[in-house]
Amino acid sequence: MEPPAAEGDAEMLTGPDPELAATMGFSGFGKKARTFDLEAMFEQTRRTAVERSRKVLEARAREQQDQAEKEFKSSCTDPSASASSATGAGSALKPRVTTCSESDDSSDEELTGPSKVLQASVQSSAGDDDDEEFIGPPLPPGFKDSDDDDTEDEDNNPIKKIPDSHEITLQHGTKTVSALGLDPSGARLITGGYDYDVKFWDFAGMDASLQAFRSLQPCECHQIKSLQYSSTGDVILVVSGNSQAKVLDRDGFPVMECIKGDQYIVDMTNTKGHTAMLNSGCWHPKIKEEFLTCSNDGTVRTWDVNNEKKHKSVFKPRSAQGKRVIPTTCTYSRDGKLIAAGCQDGSIQIWDRNMSVHTKFHCRQAHATGTDTSCLTFSYDGTALASRGGDDTLKIWDIRQFKKPLHSAERLSSFFPMTDCCFSPDDKILVTGTSVKKGGGSGKLFFFDRGTFQKLYEIEVTDASVVRCLWHPKLNQIMVGTGNGLAKVYYDPVKSQRGAKLCVVKTKRKEKQAETLTQDYIITPHALPMFREPRQRSTRKQLEKDRLDPMKSHKPEPPVAGPGRGGRVGTHGGTLSSYIVKNIALDKTDDSNPREAILRHAKEAEENPYWVAPAYAKTQPKTVFAEVEPEDDETDKPEWKKRKI
Repeated sequence: MEPPAAEGDAEMLTGPDPELAATMGFSGFGKKARTFDLEAMFEQTRRTAVERSRKVLEARAREQQDQAEKEFKSSCTDPSASASSATGAGSALKPRVTTCSESDDSSDEELTGPSKVLQASVQSSAGDDDDEEFIGPPLPPGFKDSDDDDTEDEDNNPIKKIPDSHEITLQHGTKTVSALGLDPSGARLITGGYDYDVKFWDFAGMDASLQAFRSLQPCECHQIKSLQYSSTGDVILVVSGNSQAKVLDRDGFPVMECIKGDQYIVDMTNTKGHTAMLNSGCWHPKIKEEFLTCSNDGTVRTWDVNNEKKHKSVFKPRSAQGKRVIPTTCTYSRDGKLIAAGCQDGSIQIWDRNMSVHTKFHCRQAHATGTDTSCLTFSYDGTALASRGGDDTLKIWDIRQFKKPLHSAERLSSFFPMTDCCFSPDDKILVTGTSVKKGGGSGKLFFFDRGTFQKLYEIEVTDASVVRCLWHPKLNQIMVGTGNGLAKVYYDPVKSQRGAKLCVVKTKRKEKQAETLTQDYIITPHALPMFREPRQRSTRKQLEKDRLDPMKSHKPEPPVAGPGRGGRVGTHGGTLSSYIVKNIALDKTDDSNPREAILRHAKEAEENPYWVAPAYAKTQPKTVFAEVEPEDDETDKPEWKKRKI
């Protein structure tokens, strides 16, 4: 049995079956598949890489050697040599040529394989510092890329980092825009103002008409103090002039409302919520369910979105004498471990989030006493704190040395209790706005260097106060809220991302004429048959129905005569009050002569003039009274002229 199998194997090895090839339509049956040795391929690749690296290192070392020889030769040549010694210079250059050729020959002897072309390309790129291989001729010495120059200029000149080349204006209303908020992704902007409105703006959905897609009044007739998206961007904190903060979702629908505390309890720790007007609020930067509020009741409270019945913890700022002070602004640190509050006595007090009794840092004379500190904000690195005071100052503090400010800028007018400040995304610039009176100039946006506090730049925004400013780190765009109802967005087409760039490129939608010309029919509801009242066919049947109705057939009670009976009080009861009420309406006209009643005091006024006589002392020193006319006998008068008694 073995020889046939061997013969079959021999046939398969010798060639393919012609019948099978004709049946299948193609040949190639029985050929052995090609195999690859992966280890050998990897080893060959490794050797090639090692050889190429060795060549590059040798070329770089040779280039450094040539450079050293060139410097040595230049230092050896005499600078005072004249032009007549050109032959000497030429002879001095000969050894350099020979050394170069000798080094080239030696390097050629060391290299193996076809390295002529490769060596030339390696030598051309050996002068570069980078390990990347460039295509094309080598760059001339001293050449710098324009991008490198731009980045160096931006590092040296921070003004070029400010994105203010373009702007768009969003019309919120006619009153002050007192709150701004951007979600973390920068897709939506919310604005709130003194007109109680909160408007939602979607940059991706807006066109060049720049219209808000939703407007609502979440707190009825209370001014909006603060708006902020949470760290995840799914809910919005609304702080208004009432004592209850609200949380809305991204589309403006209510999620929760904080409870109001008992205003008759003296100790604010024992109340479940605020009892007076709110001043500010913000979200925790790490915990998406926690937020912070401060109020005129002298407390700073933390809340949980999932528990609207009671606050989480209470922080009570105290003055140097231990008395209660009102916090006007509050904020979290960037890591969420510290809580800072600016108070009306000019102090800034900072607590550990987990310890609500004693402050961790505090500065009593941070700002002028009696002024409202309008904003506190931590830097992105967490070491610096910027404060915008109601005493027209902007200060920056190191929280590790919190006794005195690092720098201070003055004469920055502020008329609003929510004028804020913010850091740039690179943490090197501090931004704030100024307030102006009506007709007193333009409100400006000032940019200060964080290190030196030198004024770098200023932008004239509009002819009204600049209240809110926000520099978004992802968009690299600056949002500004003004006192005349505008929200402006400053951006740069090159430095900025998305945001306002998405909506300015869209054209305005044209209204369809078919929609404007068509008129809808107005149908009054009561004209439809289903709303018509059924007409009564017979009056007699209706009277019979009314007779059976106890309410319609009830006989009215007759008036009560006398003191009253059956629980009903009479018209003139027997009490003293009813007697007095009855006699009030009696006719008690005084028929006495008013002239005689006035002249009754004439003698006393003449002896002791006080009221009228001094006013007429010069013009009418002697008092003149009208003479008494004799009363005519009424008997001679006709009947219709006689006085009716």
